[in-house]
Amino acid sequence: MSITMREFLHKLPKMELHLHLEGAILPGTAADLARKNGITLPPHDRVEDLYHYENLKEFLDIYTAVSDSVVSADDFRRITFEMLQSCASNNARYVEFFFSPQVHLPHGITFDTMIDGITAGMDEAKAEFGVESRIIPGVNRELGPSAGEELLDMILARGEERLIGIGLDFNEAPFPPEPYAALFARAAKAGLKVTAHAGESGPARHIAGSIDALGVRRIDHGYHVVTDEALVERCRELGVLFTCCPSTAAVTSPWHDLSAEHPIRKMADAGLKIMINSDDPPMFGTDLAIEYIKSAEMLGLTPAMFRQMALNSIDGSWLPETEKSALKSSWSQEIDGLIAQLA
Repeated sequence: MSITMREFLHKLPKMELHLHLEGAILPGTAADLARKNGITLPPHDRVEDLYHYENLKEFLDIYTAVSDSVVSADDFRRITFEMLQSCASNNARYVEFFFSPQVHLPHGITFDTMIDGITAGMDEAKAEFGVESRIIPGVNRELGPSAGEELLDMILARGEERLIGIGLDFNEAPFPPEPYAALFARAAKAGLKVTAHAGESGPARHIAGSIDALGVRRIDHGYHVVTDEALVERCRELGVLFTCCPSTAAVTSPWHDLSAEHPIRKMADAGLKIMINSDDPPMFGTDLAIEYIKSAEMLGLTPAMFRQMALNSIDGSWLPETEKSALKSSWSQEIDGLIAQLA
């Protein structure tokens, strides 16, 4: 029996390595939590209208406002469960997701409250859907390294093994990565993995700086890499994984046209290790399946490319090497079987 390309994309085994918990809050959930917690959201006629922005700065303003509606451990449990439910419905079997503790801390919400709720949601989703997940607290680069050091202290004090690494995020262009070198070195020494948002709204040198100063081998977005041929070659040699997100790239980067000329397609053609992710799905009217469909129908990615991206995601994940090896073997066979069924 043959399958269509869309069926193939849905059935593909997937990982999600670039997904923000607060960016995954459903508009109805944001309204419910705001009402429950007495939080005033920005003016809107319909709650769906909240999620409208023209650039990264406007998006981050709404992201922060919606995040403020999440207060209790049960709120964190709910949004985590709903996020992972969407992942599972799109056949994402393993998820490493970001969240933004520094958005919540100023409101008196403790780090333990956040993690208690998040891990409860993770446990619930694993029991119901079988989806495995890990947590990556994001360091807000706008707040400076000392605030990041305080966050790292909280992460290490918690001692939760599912707090697997840290990321560097928020408004990239004015805030280069180099000031965070000592923070990332301390995190790595403590056994945490590291990644960084770079080359989205900022220049290619932010990618190089993240590699050199922060020691990352995973870049979130990274589209400006295509402006520097030498950096493309270097990232190819190092095996850097780029976690690309088509829908957000069309808003928060300078490349608004999703076509075969988009950097994501050029990165694939250049032999860079890329994978497709959903980033902040409801905030951009998408989900993981839609991102895969856009990648095929707008960027022109092929079944062979999707197969390679699945293997890239395993390589770039922070799973133990023994698990990676087993997954690469089983996923390769599964995907080859799906490709054989394509009409």
